[in-house]
Amino acid sequence: MKNSNTVLRIPLLIFIFLIGQTGMTQIQSTDTYEAFLRLFKEWRAFEAPPLREGAPDYTMTTFENRWPTFKKLQSKLLAMDITGWTVAEQVDWNLVKAEMNGYDFNHRILRPWARDPAFYKSLWMARSDVPAHEGPTHHTTTEIWTYDFPLSKSEKIRLLGDLKVIPPLNEQAKLNLNGNAKELWIAGIREIEFQSENLKKILDWPDIKNNKELTTAVKSALISTDSLIAWLEKESGTKTGPSGIGKENYTWYLQNVHLVPLTWDNEVMILKRELARAWSSLKLEEHRNRNLPELMDASSPEMYTEMAEKSAQSLLTFLDKGEMVTVKDYFAPALEPHLGQYIPKEKRNFFWIVAHYDQRPLYSHFYHWFELARMDSEPHKSEIRRGPLLYNIFDSRNEGTATAVEEMFMHAGLYEDNPRARELVYIMIAQRAARGLGSLYAHANEMTMEEAGGIHSEYTPRGWMKTEKELLLFEQHLYLRQPGYGSSYITGKYLLESAMADYAKFKESKKEPFLMKDFFDRLNAIGNIPISMGHWEMTGNTDHLLKGMK
Repeated sequence: MKNSNTVLRIPLLIFIFLIGQTGMTQIQSTDTYEAFLRLFKEWRAFEAPPLREGAPDYTMTTFENRWPTFKKLQSKLLAMDITGWTVAEQVDWNLVKAEMNGYDFNHRILRPWARDPAFYKSLWMARSDVPAHEGPTHHTTTEIWTYDFPLSKSEKIRLLGDLKVIPPLNEQAKLNLNGNAKELWIAGIREIEFQSENLKKILDWPDIKNNKELTTAVKSALISTDSLIAWLEKESGTKTGPSGIGKENYTWYLQNVHLVPLTWDNEVMILKRELARAWSSLKLEEHRNRNLPELMDASSPEMYTEMAEKSAQSLLTFLDKGEMVTVKDYFAPALEPHLGQYIPKEKRNFFWIVAHYDQRPLYSHFYHWFELARMDSEPHKSEIRRGPLLYNIFDSRNEGTATAVEEMFMHAGLYEDNPRARELVYIMIAQRAARGLGSLYAHANEMTMEEAGGIHSEYTPRGWMKTEKELLLFEQHLYLRQPGYGSSYITGKYLLESAMADYAKFKESKKEPFLMKDFFDRLNAIGNIPISMGHWEMTGNTDHLLKGMK
């Protein structure tokens, strides 16, 4: 006969074992991709600040009070063991890590709510051509471009809610803006002045002026905006400090937030190389084309429109028939609103000078609009990549790709019908390299914003950056506000070319053909994430990544 204690002990041991297994499962569950997605939602909910008098709260006290919660979220992410995850899942984890690094960097170094008056710009009239606004932007902007006029009842309520944020936020700006970045401060006043001008414009729109509530809300926003401008101008005389973040901070930001595996010095070298290459290539093209007629710019609205329509069709046909990328139904509708219109010669800025000779170089860069249409029409399966990454982390991907395809499409044959248009492509590369180089020196505090603009202007071929100063001011101001953005056009291009080379080598090692269409389709399917991460996902190779980026 069995001992009764033994009989009782066996079920007890089984029960204890099962409890232990359940406990292990619970412990292990914190390292699953599903647990990571829950953390991502928690992080994004936290990242949006609480409200203060109806506006997002960027006061120092609130940031300090919330800091321990952020550190807990960050620690929770960093404690995850992701070694068994797929490459795509590991990439997603790295993206969220980069976002948290961005929050940390903003808190410690960039502090746009304290240093950058343009951070408080609320009214945006048009959609950005990249996934989110370029540069630091507050969390409750009024996106006029998202409204369909005449307004429905629900849309009127939404617009009223948006506009009512502006006065309390402008008052909070006077409390928060205590930084000493002289150039950011002075240039930032212009952005708030633009807001005032746009509020005056919409005040005359029928849907606004015929509605008492909306008129009152716009007038209130306008009065508070003008009050902020006056305060900024009064305080500007006290600002004496530098606006750049310095080489060390710049490099940390590049590598840990934008996941660009380069240093400040690397970027200077790459941009100098591209600037020299673009100029020398331009001269070789001009020599090659010396016996061809000069390009003629559009001299009338009718001529511009005819050229634009032909250029758009030429590009789309080339992408399709040339087997460059799968041309989706939304490509043509995405491009059509951005074809531009005739501008008198004396009013053209750099890009529209180019476009009046041949629109295809600029329309190639408008690959941007295909990518945004993809986000709208084909939301990414990954929740992490479905919307814009925070803190402009997408810049190497979106600006780098848009710049790279200008030259890639050229080499693949886009301009066989008009060889002199190749000269325009190299002029555009030179302009991007020059402006990015200037921005690097500005962030190192080795040049003022004006001096950086001097490189931008002087090293753009044919004097085409000297014709219209607003673009120069806008671009150099943006790049001082957003570290890494000014260089991302050229360094992102460099990283995309590296990814293409590695992908081609990978295909060759498997004795498989390299198909351009497959490469771009893969790139598009991966989404608007840093090129370094897309490179990893396409090839499985991590040799290009720095320690901590995998």
